[in-house]
Amino acid sequence: AMAGVGGGNDFQWCFSQVKGAIDEDVAEADIISTVEFNYSGDLLATGDKGGRVVIFQREQESKNRPLSRGEYNVYSTFQSHEPEFDYLKSLEIEEKINKIRWLPQQNAAHFLLSTNDKTIKLWKISERDKRAEGYNLKDEDGRLRDPFRITSLRVPVLMPMDLMVEASPRRIFANAHTYHINSISVNSDHETYLSADDLRINLWHLEITDRSFNIVDIKPANMEELTEVITAAECHPHQCNVFVYSSSKGTIRLCDMRAAALCDRHSKFFEEPEDPSSRSFFSEIISSISDVKFSHSGRYMMTRDYLSVKVWDLNMENRPVETYQVHEYLRSKLCSLYENDCIFDKFECCWNGSDSAIMTGSYNNFFRMFDRNTRRDITLEASRENSKPRAILKPRKVCTGGKRKKDEISVDSLDFNKKILHTAWHPKENVIAVAATNNLYIFQDKIN
Repeated sequence: AMAGVGGGNDFQWCFSQVKGAIDEDVAEADIISTVEFNYSGDLLATGDKGGRVVIFQREQESKNRPLSRGEYNVYSTFQSHEPEFDYLKSLEIEEKINKIRWLPQQNAAHFLLSTNDKTIKLWKISERDKRAEGYNLKDEDGRLRDPFRITSLRVPVLMPMDLMVEASPRRIFANAHTYHINSISVNSDHETYLSADDLRINLWHLEITDRSFNIVDIKPANMEELTEVITAAECHPHQCNVFVYSSSKGTIRLCDMRAAALCDRHSKFFEEPEDPSSRSFFSEIISSISDVKFSHSGRYMMTRDYLSVKVWDLNMENRPVETYQVHEYLRSKLCSLYENDCIFDKFECCWNGSDSAIMTGSYNNFFRMFDRNTRRDITLEASRENSKPRAILKPRKVCTGGKRKKDEISVDSLDFNKKILHTAWHPKENVIAVAATNNLYIFQDKIN
């Protein structure tokens, strides 16, 4: 059911929902900075630059409308991080949520980790639909009763009340990162997780907040010799001793914690040799990896750089097994993308639930999907133009030179302020969440 990227013969993507205000002038705090489905796909969390987390819950399918697949509605909203000030360094610490990661569900409550640049928090999201009534020492309105007036004992009872969803911070993991945190990743043992900043990676136990183990440190003794930074890190989905991290030099290191406590010596080093013919002033910038994700199977990993997505087999280090061009037509525009800083944009990437397709974003609110089996690819747009329920998304084409066909968009008319950096794919179904500035779009495959 998960196969393919849609369009053509397999299935078509259609509009499902859009969240967020339509205003032309967007408040900075409302810009979505991370999107993440939980393990079942029934919950969808977004974080924003204002430090808020919004969780959407999928409605159960109703019996009277069997074909209406559950829509996502707001379940809980809470302020996860506040702006802070580091007085020693005279630095403002932004409240922006950099990453959210769900923990596998183990009881009725849900847990997630959220992080800004410096502090990681473990949040518990739980439901209350009953409250205790009939206390002995206080009245119904909460006032304490005079003990001499209490002549009989009563047993308090639980009474039903309106459903409340509460978010409470259970753990705060602070003061472990000198530099900005770019990644958090929950380990497959479900009791540890790692956090990565520009130069170091730490391993935490979910129960212990006052210490973490430093497992990677690439900080040179002399900071003038700094040549690369860590850009992303992730734990292997099945082997709790294995993790990878990517660098601004376009390389990926796979480390094994069984080999040594400090994983400065990697076990595997993935790098594609550069083609000397395509070398330019921008080569190093565009080869920097902005995201790395293991496949659900654990056999492959995917990396995103500025112009492409690569799929690597963990057993082959010297080159990727698949390379997909995301927006090759921008290669001739790198000069202006450098001048407007877009060349430093950090695009994320994600797998579908069966690892048969991958998705990543582009500019002009376009996002791309690649079918690994048929090698077909598709460009879709997140826009309110065709936001009628079940409206089929029309594939977009960018004209790369020569005469422009009537349904093509010319490269020069692309809007570089509209960028799809964060996307998520439901773990079991063809339902995707796409963050476009302050709006969250949800698309699903059309059931014929």
